[in-house]
Amino acid sequence: MAADSAEQFCVAEERSGHCAVVDGNFLYVWGGYVSIEENEVYLPNDELWIYEMDSGLWTMHLMEGELPTSMSGSCGASINGKLYIFGGFDDKGYSNRLYYVNLRTKNGTYRWKKITNFKGQPPTPRDKLSCWVYKDRLIYFGGYGCRKHNELSDCFDVHDAFWEGQIFWGWHNDVHVFDTTTQTWSQPAIRGGDPPQPRAAHTCAVLGNKGYIFGGRVLQTRMNDLHCLNLDTWTWSGRINISGEKPKDRSWHTLTPIGDDRLFLFGGLSSDNVPLSDGWIHSITTNGWKQLTHLPKSRPRLWHTACLGKEGEVMVFGGSKDDLHFMDTGHCSDLLIFQTQPYSLLRLCLDCIGKNAALLKTQIPCLPSKLLQQVLKKITFWAAVSHRQEKKAETERQSQLNTT
Repeated sequence: MAADSAEQFCVAEERSGHCAVVDGNFLYVWGGYVSIEENEVYLPNDELWIYEMDSGLWTMHLMEGELPTSMSGSCGASINGKLYIFGGFDDKGYSNRLYYVNLRTKNGTYRWKKITNFKGQPPTPRDKLSCWVYKDRLIYFGGYGCRKHNELSDCFDVHDAFWEGQIFWGWHNDVHVFDTTTQTWSQPAIRGGDPPQPRAAHTCAVLGNKGYIFGGRVLQTRMNDLHCLNLDTWTWSGRINISGEKPKDRSWHTLTPIGDDRLFLFGGLSSDNVPLSDGWIHSITTNGWKQLTHLPKSRPRLWHTACLGKEGEVMVFGGSKDDLHFMDTGHCSDLLIFQTQPYSLLRLCLDCIGKNAALLKTQIPCLPSKLLQQVLKKITFWAAVSHRQEKKAETERQSQLNTT
């Protein structure tokens, strides 16, 4: 493979604890960390990796402006073409800063802006929190972080082993809202229902006007409970009683809305510290979980990201295949794509042509121009897939030779 082709088929660097969002036909990835010689190394804060879904190509863009510090465990979300980053952990501790960048830039320049002229009170510093996006608002729940003694409250579960003077560390179950149109922080008055217990490394997803939460960790306990918050009335559901089988306890997993009434759960770290590769779909209509049986068991992920792409595809990027507490070496850079619904006939035809481009090379130029552009991107997509598979196989062969 020529050097320029290899560069064309590059991928975003391996990482865990990063942020990822989808806007239009692109997946955007920022931040996170990797382990180098048992040290946690945060990824550069001025790099934005962009994956184009149609061509399967990654590009890296340098960012400008008021850069966030390099962090892991930040919460990323997009509203109207802007990527917002809140919280996280860096070498100096926990953050409660909020930044945004316009992803729909007209001149190709990605410029961070730190939001300082806000009204109201932001959440206390924390990481591993989650966020619902609803009506141009960012609604944050939970996370692990620190509070001063005068900030202790029922929404904070103190970590028995961690405090220093007047500073306490622990888990949250408070709800905070940032209105992106008025630049205002607020805490809604919860009007009813039992809130979930404090937690971090849980996951959130929105369906309609309901914000769902699944799992997470507090102290040494990982959970598999499902709750929802009505984002109009601010009423908690309490623990939702599930009919039939359900996923095991976990943290560092993802929950992705697919369609109007389904949630896709993937991966995480189990209560017995096993990285998970299972996938489940929860139906709001039937109030039940169904495990997907066709997923590969050899691709566990935790502290990854998952975003909804085209035609019900869930794109899982990065994360670790190891238990990060004991063997923090298995960070990943591959993109796992899960098909959660049948593809359209056009999509199937484009994939067929893209995979068999060599056989159809005389017919392809005869296609109508609009269709030809789509076909050319699919040809690039499958060439990229083939190149990465060959590169991975070669790496595995070299690894086997080195061990023998």
